[in-house]
Amino acid sequence: MTEPLTERSARIAAARKLTRRAGRDAAGLFLAEGRQAVVEALADPDGVREVFATEAAAAAHRDLLAGARVPVRVVTGRAAAGLSETVTPQGLVAVCELRDVPADSLTTAPPRLSVALAELADPGNAGTVLRTADACGAGAVVFGAGSADPYGGKAVRASAGSIFHVDVVRGAPLATLLPAVRAAGVTVLAADGGGAAELPALVADGGLAGPVLWLFGNEARGVPAELAALADARVRIPMRGRAESLNLAAAAAICLYTTQLAQG
Repeated sequence: MTEPLTERSARIAAARKLTRRAGRDAAGLFLAEGRQAVVEALADPDGVREVFATEAAAAAHRDLLAGARVPVRVVTGRAAAGLSETVTPQGLVAVCELRDVPADSLTTAPPRLSVALAELADPGNAGTVLRTADACGAGAVVFGAGSADPYGGKAVRASAGSIFHVDVVRGAPLATLLPAVRAAGVTVLAADGGGAAELPALVADGGLAGPVLWLFGNEARGVPAELAALADARVRIPMRGRAESLNLAAAAAICLYTTQLAQG
C-alpha cells in the first residue's frame, strides 16, 4: 500500500496554499471539505483535480470514493488538518476548479432569479446565501467587489454543496453591472429596512413576476446608497414584532422564497 502523503509532501504544500484567497486565485482552484461537498463536487468530475482522504475517512466513505473518476490520495491526519479550517477536520477534501462565470452572463442570458451581494463581509453568510439561492432556484450569485470570497473554507462549508449548483460571479463592479442588468429586462430590487416598497405589496402588484435580481448589502451597513439608487425599488420586509431588524441571511431567505412563490 502506498504510504500516506504527509504535511511535507509537495502536493499537500500546494493544496495548503488554497486555504488563502491569493493562493486560490493564483492556482484557479479551491478546497471543498466534507462528504456533502465532495459528493456535489464529484457529480461533475471534470471540475475536480483530486481528492485527499485520511485512512479513516477513506474507509468511512468507501462507497463514495470507489466510484470517483479522479485520483484519490491517502494522507495523514496532520496533512488533512493543514487543509482544513475547522477545529475537527473531516479528513476528506476535494481540490476543485474555481467556478466563476463572467458578469456579462447576467445580461446576455439573465436568470429568472439572481442575487447580488454588495460588500458582504462574513464568509458564513456568503455560503448561507448561496445555499438559500440554490434552494429557491436562483441561477447566479454575484459577489460584488469587496465581498467575502465564496471559495473560502467557511463559505464553502456553509453552502453545503450549493456552490456547485449556482453560477458564481466574483469581483463584479456593481455600479456598472446593475444598470446593464436592468437594461436587459431584469427588475433590480434592493433589500432595505427603510425602503419605500413593502414586499407583500410588491407581490400583489406582480413586481416579482419577471426576471428579478435581489441586491443585499453589508451585514452592518446594508446596501450602499449609491447602489440602492440604481435599483428599481428599495424593498422592506414588514415586521409585526419588536425586533430592530433581520439579519442578512434571514432577510435573503424571505425575499428569495417569496420571489420563488411569486414566479411559480
